[in-house]
Amino acid sequence: MSRNVRAFSCSPAAVFEVLADGWLYPTWVVGASRMRDVDAAWPRPGSKLAHSVGVWPALIDDETVSVEWDPPRRAVMRAKGWPIGEAVVTLDVRAQGSGCLVRIQEEPAEGPGAWVPRFITEPMLHLRNRETLQRLAYVAEGREQNGET
Repeated sequence: MSRNVRAFSCSPAAVFEVLADGWLYPTWVVGASRMRDVDAAWPRPGSKLAHSVGVWPALIDDETVSVEWDPPRRAVMRAKGWPIGEAVVTLDVRAQGSGCLVRIQEEPAEGPGAWVPRFITEPMLHLRNRETLQRLAYVAEGREQNGET
């Protein structure tokens, strides 16, 4: 399981406002390139985001499903990206000083990505999720500083 932690200069509520806006998904998720649809019920468990991964012309249309939604503490999603497979992604957020601490955990759940030895996948997931947290921080912090939350 890949695990990254980052301190954010915003409230936990600001982080969850970004997570709740499914149209922002490709803004902060490394690899997601565009949104095709967002369930009206997003982020309620069972609702879906229809997105694409990759770069044109090699785009793969897939989806992410909300598994758990407990703002401002925890969100769990099952991200699909076939033919690579599926992963369970957990975001835990807790207040820390005037900001918050965000931890992202990703574990391959199904498909080829789950069959590859962890010593191969961990370094790549760690780097990708470090950038994912940086992007999420930029969006959440910027929106809160601009009074958008």
